[in-house]
Amino acid sequence: MPRIDSEKFYLASLKKHGINARGVNWVSQETQELRFDIILDMLPKDIDTLVDAGCGFGDFHRYLHNKNIQCKKYMGIDSLRTMCAIAHKNTKQEIILADITKDRLPFAEYYICSGAMNVLNGFETHLFIKNCLQSSQKAFIFNILHGSEQSETYNYFSIKKIEKIAQELNVNKIEMRDDYMQNDITVGFFL
Repeated sequence: MPRIDSEKFYLASLKKHGINARGVNWVSQETQELRFDIILDMLPKDIDTLVDAGCGFGDFHRYLHNKNIQCKKYMGIDSLRTMCAIAHKNTKQEIILADITKDRLPFAEYYICSGAMNVLNGFETHLFIKNCLQSSQKAFIFNILHGSEQSETYNYFSIKKIEKIAQELNVNKIEMRDDYMQNDITVGFFL
């Protein structure tokens, strides 16, 4: 069972804050972009295909554009119809409505995810990571809340838990960064 009703969670935030970083429950655009900076550091300079899993409003696409970074094909995936419509309008790219924990996903060189797993439970997070990794040719790079904190709303993962998932999924190389923000970690699972 999901930790929370993500549709109610995100639509309430969208209604309260509008189409911006706070509208997808980030504290600010600055903290959202700090996470994006770390993801970008783990990606190569030349990207053919990139899928943004849990793309929200398509903010990572805007971020890449503002940094003058091109990938030949960007695609977003979100489980909420409203988010897909906004992301398509914002990016003019292909945005797919799907449940990342169980639906078949398109293949791409790289998958990224920024924050979309924070409101899933541990089992759903494992399925999300597994599906994204199996659909990527080179890596899945994601950030998630880090630590052993217990929350009614949010999902925290320890390094030990991340390493266990990597081992179960036969990841060749793991890269982790947790030095940029308290209770946050960015992880690269490289094939």
